[in-house]
Amino acid sequence: QVQLVETGGGLVQAGGSLRLSCAASGSIFSINAMGWYRQAPGKQRELVAHITSGGSTNYADSVKGRFTISRDNAKNTVDLQMNSLKPEDTAVYYCNVEGDFSGSLSGHAWGQGTQVTVSS
Repeated sequence: QVQLVETGGGLVQAGGSLRLSCAASGSIFSINAMGWYRQAPGKQRELVAHITSGGSTNYADSVKGRFTISRDNAKNTVDLQMNSLKPEDTAVYYCNVEGDFSGSLSGHAWGQGTQVTVSS
């Protein structure tokens, strides 16, 4: 079993910043990659940022230059620094972890989601 706890969501004015954090805990054998996804009302869930255990990153084009993903392998945490936020960034943000977990058949774990609302 693995649990993901997300924090940092909230309401912010356009142009502001938020920092999301996700902490993984439980029966974790290894984590290969961590990432952030988001889902706006009526939209499909989309990848926002992704980082491997080696530190390689990938970003959605819409957030490049504004968002930064980072991780602490020792602490099993992943953060998403979001700057210059826009109203279109409004969504529920989900933490995703890929790895080897006890009790996980898929090798993936998801957080409960944290709401980010950007007002104009």
